[in-house]
Amino acid sequence: MFLVALNNLVVTNALPEIGRDLGAGLDELQWVVNAYVLAFAGLQLTAAALGDRLGRRRLFVIGILVFVAASAACALATTTPALITARVLQGIGAAAVFPLSLTLLAAGVPEKRRNLAVGLWGAVSGTAVAVGPLVGGAVTEGLSWQWIFWVNVPIGLAAVLLVYRVLGESKGTGRGLDLPGMVLGGAAITTAVWAIVEAHGRGWTDSVILGAFGAAAALLVLFVLWERRTADPLLPLTFYRTRPFVLSNLVSLAMYFGVFGSIFLLVQYLQGPLGYSPMEAGVRTLPWTLMPMFLAPVAGIFTSRIGGGPLMAAGLGLQAIALFWIGTLADVDLAYTSLIPAMVVAGIGMGLTFAPNSAVVLASVKPEEHGKASGANSTIREIGGALGVAVLATVFQDSGGVVGPSPAGPTAFFDGLVPALYVGAAVVAAGALAGAFIPRMRRAAKPEAAVTGHDTADVPAYSGADDHSQVTV
Repeated sequence: MFLVALNNLVVTNALPEIGRDLGAGLDELQWVVNAYVLAFAGLQLTAAALGDRLGRRRLFVIGILVFVAASAACALATTTPALITARVLQGIGAAAVFPLSLTLLAAGVPEKRRNLAVGLWGAVSGTAVAVGPLVGGAVTEGLSWQWIFWVNVPIGLAAVLLVYRVLGESKGTGRGLDLPGMVLGGAAITTAVWAIVEAHGRGWTDSVILGAFGAAAALLVLFVLWERRTADPLLPLTFYRTRPFVLSNLVSLAMYFGVFGSIFLLVQYLQGPLGYSPMEAGVRTLPWTLMPMFLAPVAGIFTSRIGGGPLMAAGLGLQAIALFWIGTLADVDLAYTSLIPAMVVAGIGMGLTFAPNSAVVLASVKPEEHGKASGANSTIREIGGALGVAVLATVFQDSGGVVGPSPAGPTAFFDGLVPALYVGAAVVAAGALAGAFIPRMRRAAKPEAAVTGHDTADVPAYSGADDHSQVTV
């Protein structure tokens, strides 16, 4: 899971070298990143459903093998179209690995330790996304851009052996396979993400972009209509009658919007006005990006004690404060050390959010529905990240921001950076508000304990007058 999350942004700092080596222009280089994101975001729901039907461990292994083979193809690519095609295949493999990693983890640990395990999962996931540019820059400077992909091969093959040794097989309860739902859902998500990533370059009011958003909306309507009538839906719409599930996904959307978009601009700030190399810039984001490794497991432990909602609200609240803080500090003469306190606050906010978010999503559905819930949540994360980069980059540009030399002088960068950070802070603050309304976990005895006399340890559950169901996990 670390590898597939890392590959979201690992090529970012390698793009100039890839362009020189393959003779690629800026438009082609953008798709070296976006091709992976499109396949990754568009197929996670389908992969989770296939795992429920065919076996989660089996599909997890298939996903790893596809990811490994595609990584080798990326390293061997001698043309830009070949590299982009291989990145699509990488994204297909990643779409199976990421959501099923959480489902397998939830089934593979005792209930009383699940939130701690989910906390570790969230810490690794968040750190992988955040340090992607640093790892890519370091590998490119030390070896070559091809080694960004070669390193995935031995690790992935070793992981397959460990999966068969450690993990058991499991399936969902559904007997059917919702093929129309897979087609409609995958097409809707892929079309929407394509429109989002292209909107910054073409313009949000461009006829092609508006047409793509319209097509995505029409596909989504057809998807919902189909899911309402099919007996074994790809995405049970009953999930969206449960307040914790809905609000937790809104938290994910807001958090990844702010994190992806803000780190994207922060790296430009460090490499532009502050003059650091790609690797130096990546190292200087560590006060932000490494904090979740330490705090997410702790947040997982406290999720059952104080509830996921308060932790998510606090986490996103801290991130919003940090983004606003950086916006007020940003200046061409600013010393890097002045940014460290704000970045630490942002990292603490991330660490408080990852584990409770995943834990609440899993606890709000039945155990046999973990795969579908994880797939839905992971898809929302990817959409939020793509939307954050596209929207904040648009705000940056429309506000007069310029990357590199400008006739307006070095202050032109900050004309765009500051309002973009403020927009990111506002979206993240809205996510904090959503987290504040998530019902608290209660503790409930296992229903079979009264009959069998087995262990009566408490397990988390959600209940509430406004919820349509009461689920005990």
